[in-house]
Amino acid sequence: MSPRLTLVTAGRVLRQVRHDRRTIALLVLLPCLLLGLIAWMFDGTGVLDSFGPVLLGLFPMLVMFLITSVTMLRERQSGTLERLMTTPVGRGDLVGGYALAFGVLAALQAVVLVAFAVGVCGMDVTGPLAAVLLVAVLDAVLGTALGLAASALAHTEFQAVQLMPAVLLPQIIVCGAVMPRDQLPGVLEALSVVLPLTYAVEAMQSLARESALGTVWRDVAVIAGFIAAAVVVGATTLRRRTA
Repeated sequence: MSPRLTLVTAGRVLRQVRHDRRTIALLVLLPCLLLGLIAWMFDGTGVLDSFGPVLLGLFPMLVMFLITSVTMLRERQSGTLERLMTTPVGRGDLVGGYALAFGVLAALQAVVLVAFAVGVCGMDVTGPLAAVLLVAVLDAVLGTALGLAASALAHTEFQAVQLMPAVLLPQIIVCGAVMPRDQLPGVLEALSVVLPLTYAVEAMQSLARESALGTVWRDVAVIAGFIAAAVVVGATTLRRRTA
């Protein structure tokens, strides 16, 4: 894996996205719109302060998963990956470049969403805002990494879209956002321990209610580990094109 080739790949992806206005709008505006609607619905109830930080982790992750998985599939279908893999660019360079490029976009998305939630919607959090931003960025990057890994399973863009509920909805159900994990059936609670979204939600819930960062750093480390593992899986399962 060459750092130079990885950076070249990332630069190409970013140039492509820069000219795709619909993708940029989906990345930046859609999460803000969804959060704004929720803030409007529950205005004055305090729901945004308690549940808003969790949404800051969920929305970017969902959007980045969808965009990354569809983009990787489109690159295979168009033959772009096949052409690139006849050059000195290796699988690690390709996946690393895509992960870096979409990681930059994920960070931009998370920064805009957190700024919108705090500055426009008036969301208050007990924990440090910098920690909220860090977890939001990691959650968005996690969605990118999972999208890279899951894209190998799809043969059409429709299948790539179908992967989002298949991969993410079970995690949303058992991660503690819908019901406290200690109230789940034993099997589901045990399952939640090995799912990455659990740690993203736990980190945001901790930041919403307390200023101490002890458990947050543990969750951050676990999320980073899942990101690294998903990127490795994406690199090892990368195919030149879709049959």
